[in-house]
Amino acid sequence: MASIPSRHWRPGLIPVNLSSIPVVMIMAGNDPSGGAGISADIGTIASLGCHPAPVVTALTIQDTHNVRALLPVDSEQVLAQARPILDDMPVAAFKIGVIGSAENAAALHALLTAYPEIPVVLDPVLAAGGGTELADKTLIDAIQTLLLPLTTVLTPNSVEARKLAPEGDTLNACAMALLARGCQYVLISGGHEPTEEVINTLYGNNRLLETFHWPRLPNTYHGSGCTLAAAIAALLAQGHELHAGSPNSAIYRAQNYTWRSLQAGYRAGSGQLLPNRLFWATTPEIDHA
Repeated sequence: MASIPSRHWRPGLIPVNLSSIPVVMIMAGNDPSGGAGISADIGTIASLGCHPAPVVTALTIQDTHNVRALLPVDSEQVLAQARPILDDMPVAAFKIGVIGSAENAAALHALLTAYPEIPVVLDPVLAAGGGTELADKTLIDAIQTLLLPLTTVLTPNSVEARKLAPEGDTLNACAMALLARGCQYVLISGGHEPTEEVINTLYGNNRLLETFHWPRLPNTYHGSGCTLAAAIAALLAQGHELHAGSPNSAIYRAQNYTWRSLQAGYRAGSGQLLPNRLFWATTPEIDHA
């Protein structure tokens, strides 16, 4: 794209539809490495053409190897961040990541019940990629009872699905149990499973809806789950159908965007690679998702 000489530019020369950019509210923890959490969500949502409105639920001490400490934000402060934005902006989707505490889960429950028309994408981050636990039993119980019934799309990996539905003896049984707890859809990502390809499975209406096969990439990545859930939220905010059985559905496009981000991943530190959520900026001939 040709640049506009600064001496000719002034506000108003470029026409903008002031109501054309959907707003996605993010409720998640801050990751100082920029690879996961709020940073990952902001990058993904902006990359896909939406406006991110971040609400910090927890601070973390971490790097690209692992989380060293989780410092939950007080639940009243979480609500104090969110309420003015909801009064001011037409939020089109919620994306939830690290919650931080059972008290924060209760606060988010109160917030979500006041906006039942806004879709909720919940990435149940129960542990860091390096292994640090980020949710104790009290928080897991709160997620199960307070948040799953309000969730439009739940995006656990296979390990998280088994923790949230321990009564299931297979991943299919875990998915059915999660649907029974109130989720409308469950997308289980299979990156942790010992399969040649990564197999992601979508469930809804008390059944398996679709299976997705993606080439397994050779590296490990920091923030892949955040990227997937944030992409689903952004695409829902734009009005894409969640599951249409086609490459234009939010579920398919979000997975495609995530896989491309991982394929273009880069090493910012000495640990896991980071997804390149702006992969399309250096390869302009390909679509975002």
